[in-house]
Amino acid sequence: MYLKKSTNRKTGRTYLSIVNSYYDKQTKQSRTSTVRSLGYLDELLKEYDDPIAFFTEEVRKMNEKNNNEKLSINLQLSLNESMDSNYNARKNFGYTALSKIYHELGIDKFIRNRQRHSNEKYDANAIMKLLVFSRLLYPASKKKTYENKDMFFEKFDFSLDDIYRSLSLFSKHSDALQLWLHERIKSLYNRNTELVYYDVTNYYFEIDKQDNLRKKGVSKEHRPDPIVQMGLFMDTNGIPITYKLFPGNAPDKTTLIPALSRIQREYSLGRIIVVADKGLTTGDNIWYILSAKNGYVLSYSIRSADKDFQDYVLDENGYIDKGDGFKIKSRLYPREIQVTATNGKKDKKVVDERQVIFYSPKYAAKAKQDREAALIKAMDLIKNPAKYNKSTAYGALKYVKNLAFDPNTGEILESVRQHLVFDEERLREEEKFDGYYAIVTSEYKEPPEKIIEMYRGLWKIEESFKVTKSDFESRPVYLSLKDHIDAHFLTCFISLVIARILEHRLKGKYSVSEILESLRRASCSHIKENYYLFDFYNDVLEDIGKELSIDFSKKFMRAGRDITIYRICPNYLLFSWKLPSLPFPLYILY
Repeated sequence: MYLKKSTNRKTGRTYLSIVNSYYDKQTKQSRTSTVRSLGYLDELLKEYDDPIAFFTEEVRKMNEKNNNEKLSINLQLSLNESMDSNYNARKNFGYTALSKIYHELGIDKFIRNRQRHSNEKYDANAIMKLLVFSRLLYPASKKKTYENKDMFFEKFDFSLDDIYRSLSLFSKHSDALQLWLHERIKSLYNRNTELVYYDVTNYYFEIDKQDNLRKKGVSKEHRPDPIVQMGLFMDTNGIPITYKLFPGNAPDKTTLIPALSRIQREYSLGRIIVVADKGLTTGDNIWYILSAKNGYVLSYSIRSADKDFQDYVLDENGYIDKGDGFKIKSRLYPREIQVTATNGKKDKKVVDERQVIFYSPKYAAKAKQDREAALIKAMDLIKNPAKYNKSTAYGALKYVKNLAFDPNTGEILESVRQHLVFDEERLREEEKFDGYYAIVTSEYKEPPEKIIEMYRGLWKIEESFKVTKSDFESRPVYLSLKDHIDAHFLTCFISLVIARILEHRLKGKYSVSEILESLRRASCSHIKENYYLFDFYNDVLEDIGKELSIDFSKKFMRAGRDITIYRICPNYLLFSWKLPSLPFPLYILY
């Protein structure tokens, strides 16, 4: 605040007022507002020996009180004030929690250091922040993300073209940034890599033409579009470690060795126990894990196992009842595996492992429920074969005998339509193993209950894929250049890391979806000058605020200040603001 002296050119009279200057974040202009009108200087001389000196001292005291957080500021809002065209006063405040973790991980420092060696003039760190915060809270295309950049308090001074240019920079330093994040998480959170979970998923592209990366393969969504495979490693606490992209036609089982080779070479994890699903349970993978002095906990397909193993599963001898129908048994067993030699031939190797079998009534009920839709489709296919082709009959094919398709159209051949029969024998064979689950492990000294507990952590990585595909809307992917695609998945990976860290710091009390929904709703509307009105607060925000020292409970706030309502008078709303500082770094808002 300062003392303003305005002299009328016609009358020569000087008018004094106390004025507050501020930067209007909505219009991005410097503005002033009158705090107190004092009067004409010649009239004030009747009351004060030196009005200018007197009120200059008053302003000094007001500023001092302001700095001491004791001053109240009055602001008048006219109820007749209207909005300009395309006016948007809404801002998100929840992203401050994400921003705090972003800066704790030093992502800003990493990007700025790497950009020093680039000739690009844009602010790559600002672009990365926009891409990450938007992916977490308002996932959209790069163009839509740029158009919505004013949703945040950050100053994003770059063009849409700059965003696309920056993707090449991000791709270039993707591996180094993932390693940087790993080292920071080790330092900040004492990362636990005793168990390392690995799984593979894929993301589709709505394109017709394939290339070296985007290829048609076995899609998790059963779509015909070209896909990209992603292998993801996760630590014992559910925080992602690193990822690797593979061509869409790469089988899941072939991704583990190159991905594991990189993480062992660059991340210095020591001995790890790889936990993965049955799609990764191959002789080559097991032998590679053991050769690298690591361990494994892998699920094992009972239905595709040999008869001796199936008989062991169905034999009631040895099972221990754990209550509620849950039973478990295990054995130490030398299993023979097939390993590919350097000449391409298969060699027989024997591994000593513990085989853990358990039965769960809940798993049995789920297997029956999961199969129900396929059985209904199979019955309908037999009655109405003209309705289906090879693609639309997916899931029901194995329950129908005598099926044959036209190799060109994929339609069911006319000649077999009258001979379709439900495969009752196939169904009965599958039902025998409902509820049974098998795990094989190199950790034969561990009790079976501990092995099951170790394996169950795999659900966290499966959930991570669901988060990226639903909450982050990471697919379909509309980018075409390889480095742009890589950068897109890098921003998704960083977003997942930040979300998982926040979930971990809240001790798993809330899901990622609940956290992001609350942060998304933690928004405010601009009132006037730099003052904002907040309209949402819940238990999730309360706990996030306590953990990160951010106060989400304030109903009124100014950038860096706390706001409380004072009184209402006719035609105007009059507010009073108390001025304590926000308990988090100001770079979040400025």
